[in-house]
Amino acid sequence: MSRRHFFMGLCAALLTASAAFAETPGNGVVTIASGDRTHSFAIEIADEPNERSVGLMNRPFMAEDAGMLFIYPREQFASFWMKNTLIPLDMLFISNDGRILQVAREAVPLSLTPIRSTQKVRAVLEINGGLAERLGIDVGDTVTLYREK
Repeated sequence: MSRRHFFMGLCAALLTASAAFAETPGNGVVTIASGDRTHSFAIEIADEPNERSVGLMNRPFMAEDAGMLFIYPREQFASFWMKNTLIPLDMLFISNDGRILQVAREAVPLSLTPIRSTQKVRAVLEINGGLAERLGIDVGDTVTLYREK
């Protein structure tokens, strides 16, 4: 799949996320194109305010190929903390066109220190801490969302 199709896929998915995911359980697959490699994650989707506020709190474990995708109704600045989050996380801040704009690595469990986007984002993907570095995922890589039907 071409880079253009990755951008278009995420853009279309994110633009229709609120309506589409209201009808479908909040699950899917995210693929990250990083150079000549791709990485896929089975994800839970948090696109409602109550889902975004709970996130991955109180979970003692997350599979290595899993994550949570926070989708916002429009581009905005995003802020997270790790209160009640028991596992270290990497946070990938994603633009409307599917590019990773910022990576917050190894967020400390239970920390109250805010982790903020430096630009407006449309989505944030949380994966296990250290995984972005190990897989070579970085700013400029592209993200595509495939939702379950």
